[in-house]
Amino acid sequence: MVRLIRQSWAEVEPHAEDVSRFFYSMLFSIAPATRELFPVNMEVQRSRLLRALVHVVQMVDRPDELTPFLQQLGRDHRKFGVVSEHYEAVGTALLAAIKRYAGEGWTDSVERAWAEAYTLMATTMNNAAAADDGPAWYNGEVVHHERLSWDLAVVRVQPEYPVPYQAGQYVSVEVPQRPRLWRYLSPANPPSEDGTMEFHVRSVPGGWVSRAIVGHAQPGDQWRMGAPMGRLAVDRHSERDVVMVAGGTGIAPLRAIVEELTQYGDNPNVHLFYGGRTRDDLHELRNLQQAAMSNPWLKVVPVLEDDPSAQGAEQGTLADAVTRRGAWQDHDVLVSGSPEMIRATVSRMLVAGTPLERIHYDPFTLD
Repeated sequence: MVRLIRQSWAEVEPHAEDVSRFFYSMLFSIAPATRELFPVNMEVQRSRLLRALVHVVQMVDRPDELTPFLQQLGRDHRKFGVVSEHYEAVGTALLAAIKRYAGEGWTDSVERAWAEAYTLMATTMNNAAAADDGPAWYNGEVVHHERLSWDLAVVRVQPEYPVPYQAGQYVSVEVPQRPRLWRYLSPANPPSEDGTMEFHVRSVPGGWVSRAIVGHAQPGDQWRMGAPMGRLAVDRHSERDVVMVAGGTGIAPLRAIVEELTQYGDNPNVHLFYGGRTRDDLHELRNLQQAAMSNPWLKVVPVLEDDPSAQGAEQGTLADAVTRRGAWQDHDVLVSGSPEMIRATVSRMLVAGTPLERIHYDPFTLD
């Protein structure tokens, strides 16, 4: 099954955008009621589907990692109003879309492999959603909005009830300026006593939600937040030290983990590479350096791609900076940032000799 799925996906992936468009057209045709579950603008949703599909294909032979991801996805989809009946229509549309672009590679065996894989995926997601007795989303109020630059803002949200997330996880949010257009954000702080969540949001090209948050969010806005997702974490009881690689606002989940670790006296050594184009992109650098001064287990390495005059920083990409230090074979590696940065860094680390099972990242990072 794994071989057939990967071979057929290799044929389909060059047409991924067309696959996504065909999938949603087919879904809305056979199950018109599902159209109301999605925003008017479908561009973001289509790219999100592709990232989920690619992640599933990559993990299809690693059930210990794929199953928790699908369970989280099933719980998260409750916020859309997804019910059991929708999974059959989604499966029909998905197989039809892949078949259309697989060409001659679509055989009876390939169809059975995809059908079997989707059945397992849908069952896992549906069972997780049914077993979750928590709310489909959490209501919260914006209590602070600070614009650090023209494209970056820090937002603090006070949930009506504490969201049960862990440091390093992310949640989907819906803001009043963009109804039904959910965006994934990582809290930059570990769970606090009053439940307040801090988000660092950068406006990205084509980012409908991020631009609305940076430019128009204000105290009093009511947000909705979905179920926590993600598996970035540090095992304090492991004998392995840790490498963290963060690009831009990808620092948020790693900052939350570091802040949580500072509560303990005994931690693994953490080597944090924090990168951006220029020094201005490293908005959390001073705070992290201050944390490193009082926590000897933490070392912070700033990395700049396009700021050669800056002092005290390594030059080049994060992939350059990390791999020039070696392969980090005996470390756990956490990577957070844009999809492009994650792909480049993970690829270079694998070539350098970092074991795949040591590298951890989450698939959802942008609008």
